[in-house]
Amino acid sequence: MRNQLLALQQRLNQEILGQERLVERLLVGLLSNGHLLLEGLPGLAKTRAVRALARGLDLRFKRIQFTPDLIPGDITGSDIFLPQEGGFRFVEGPLFHDIILADEINRAPPKVQSALLEAMEERQVTVGDASRPLTKDFLVIATQNPVEQEGTYPLPEAQMDRFFMKIHIDYPDTETELAILRQAEQDGAATDGTRTAPLLRAEALAQARTECQAVYLDDMLARYIVALVTTTRHAAQRDAQLGEWLSRGASPRATLALARAARARAYLLARDFVTPEDIMALAGDVLNHRIPGSGAPAGDGTGAMSAAPLLSDAELERLHLQTLEHWQRETRRSALAQIGPFPSLLRGQGLEIHDRRPYQAGDDLRHLDWRATARSGRP
Repeated sequence: MRNQLLALQQRLNQEILGQERLVERLLVGLLSNGHLLLEGLPGLAKTRAVRALARGLDLRFKRIQFTPDLIPGDITGSDIFLPQEGGFRFVEGPLFHDIILADEINRAPPKVQSALLEAMEERQVTVGDASRPLTKDFLVIATQNPVEQEGTYPLPEAQMDRFFMKIHIDYPDTETELAILRQAEQDGAATDGTRTAPLLRAEALAQARTECQAVYLDDMLARYIVALVTTTRHAAQRDAQLGEWLSRGASPRATLALARAARARAYLLARDFVTPEDIMALAGDVLNHRIPGSGAPAGDGTGAMSAAPLLSDAELERLHLQTLEHWQRETRRSALAQIGPFPSLLRGQGLEIHDRRPYQAGDDLRHLDWRATARSGRP
């Protein structure tokens, strides 16, 4: 199954140039069966990327262009009166497909957003007094423009929290943009109209998701995930600058999402275990839309959203450092509880800690000495 996913990833990277990070996040969301929100300025291949992903899957795909005049029945379906039958019959809407591209989701009015929220959370739609289940592979990948606010309805926080990850897309570099230009010229010259065959069947995707959930997540890394999310809730107590950035922390849903995402990334990288690098790489995408900033993150005082993610790389690094300090204190406390109230003054000599070096990105997690980690307070 992993080979088919890698082939799909390679094809997407060939079609969506310069967006390797986006492609990886799309596959992580697919493996985790989690809804995704793509945010970026117009023309950055958000819709193209989702269409390319759908072409690589043997699943039913539907695009919905959200507009202010949309009504819930346009996406859920409705009961239609048929005179020849003398009764009503339910006609399914586009939500009954497997992969849904919700284009410009923030243009949908509140009633439509409410209907979509039920579908995303409960995986069902309710029309009248009847609730109908959606497909087991139901997945919403939504896009939105972060700067244009005219004729839009900001997504409620309850719906934002239902998105597994929020992926920020930025401009390509100069060389990549030149390659995009050449690719567009070649695509325009091609007129054969051939369509690529899907690389991943529904049965293979289900098996890959099962294998993904079996990826090993060590207890110490699970504790780090919990500590990271907890730090967002008590940011002001642990770091004054973090307290200025964050007004409210993430919920336990973020903890569950980060663990699932880390397992999926490890699976994509052909590992059967999670490393700290997996957690750190995905933390921003999992947390950014779940931790509202204090003040105006857009910086213009108009209430418009920012074109950049709430947490920059430097701010994420600061969050990780504060979490690491808290995690080390908890690890020492746990170690003392295991060895008793009278630790040796020569702590660690029995474990030969002097023969160990600190963890570095890329190290095999299975080679870590967790006893030495607990005694020293660092991986």
